[in-house]
Amino acid sequence: MAVNLKGLTIRTAHEALKKGDFSAAELSSAYLDRIEKKNSSINAYIEIYDDVLKQAEEADKRFRDNTATTLTGIPLGLKDNILLKGKRASAASKILENYSASYDATVTEKLKKEGVVFLGRTNMDEFAMGSSTENSAYGVTRNPYDEARVAGGSSGGSAAAVAMDGALAALGTDTGGSVRQPASFCGVVGLKPTYGRVSRYGIIAMGSSLDQVGAIGKTVDDVSILYNAIRGQDSFDSTTIAENTYPVKTKGRARIGVPRDFLKNGGIDKAVGENFETVEKSLIERGYEIEDIDLPNISYSLAAYYIIMPAEVSSNLARYDGMKFGFLKEGETLKDDYFLSRGFGFGRESRRRIILGTYVLSSGYYDAYYNKAGEMRRILGSDFARAFDGIDVILTPTTPSPAFKIGEKTADPVAMYLEDIFTVTANLVGIPALTVPSGSALGNNLPEGGLPLGVQFMGRHGEEETLFNVAGDFLKEKHYG
Repeated sequence: MAVNLKGLTIRTAHEALKKGDFSAAELSSAYLDRIEKKNSSINAYIEIYDDVLKQAEEADKRFRDNTATTLTGIPLGLKDNILLKGKRASAASKILENYSASYDATVTEKLKKEGVVFLGRTNMDEFAMGSSTENSAYGVTRNPYDEARVAGGSSGGSAAAVAMDGALAALGTDTGGSVRQPASFCGVVGLKPTYGRVSRYGIIAMGSSLDQVGAIGKTVDDVSILYNAIRGQDSFDSTTIAENTYPVKTKGRARIGVPRDFLKNGGIDKAVGENFETVEKSLIERGYEIEDIDLPNISYSLAAYYIIMPAEVSSNLARYDGMKFGFLKEGETLKDDYFLSRGFGFGRESRRRIILGTYVLSSGYYDAYYNKAGEMRRILGSDFARAFDGIDVILTPTTPSPAFKIGEKTADPVAMYLEDIFTVTANLVGIPALTVPSGSALGNNLPEGGLPLGVQFMGRHGEEETLFNVAGDFLKEKHYG
């Protein structure tokens, strides 16, 4: 039967599968048909797996056996830096173009047990370095709302896949906003969990103290379901945390704080500012108290991030040298092999960040840059802890502007980095952050219906559920608990 993908959520799809309105095979086929129609222009997927229908048939058996879970048979997109045993995972880089995973990431292992259907690997900025998915070795991912514009990054493929109805939900990774920013640009919901809530085992690393696997979906409930399936302590990842590491402090209706001074200096687009005011009014009408808060050092967060992150990149990417696995370009000497393999295997942005990271870690500059950035990270953590003494949730725009045009910022790396101004701090201090659609930017030079805009809710460590409640209430979603 024909499956109407518009308006379908994980929960409604599950109920339809249970009732037999359609099978998992029919649902997956509908998504494959949609991908065939749209992916050539959007480029959300690098590869569609050849066993999708076989996975779906296994899911249908679980419904017949009454062993299905809420996620059984649900078609998902998987970012190209998350390992799935036997499948390629290249982190959208030429240097790993032929790498095939020999084991499952913890998150994919958990989702396999739930019976999800993995549709394919989604496009991304190379090694998750970028805010536009223009740094992929497989070409740019285009925004489904306007194909002349970016889908965001680095998880642009995952966000675009959901937005174009090419997946019911998707996994991405978030190092400085890489789930939230593309989710905002593509008009979907994106979560960056508390650091340590989700295992990083089997994730191709970019910045180990910043990276977190996040969920992208159409609704807050979709993201909540996916998050709760992949969360948990993992013996393979010593940075994962126990369930009771952070006791929940929010009681009753959450109090919301806005760092007003920071927003004034954030260089936000007029449409973003007006939309944010509308969001505040809507929350007040729904009974929330909103107060201005002071985060005195938040203006330094972007600078600190772009010192710490490249330093970790420099370390994590040192292993890709053409000797052990991945791309090799041979020269006349062993030294030439290293230079040529890394020079041709890595893209421009990856090389830029490796060089920058190596510089800030070098003798004579380590104390001047890296140590100071680390100290600023600790100060920011203290600032947020003090703010959360008086409020429960911090509200900001997700991005300073709507999706920008392809090529608009590629010649100016600093302008590209400024796209992360509202998102990087959550990664630096390890708190959860959730972006939800909040309206559209309209104008003469914009597509009919406008471009999606999003707002970001940040909470205390371990209080993802608070974010789900507030954001779900804002979107007037039904609460499932």
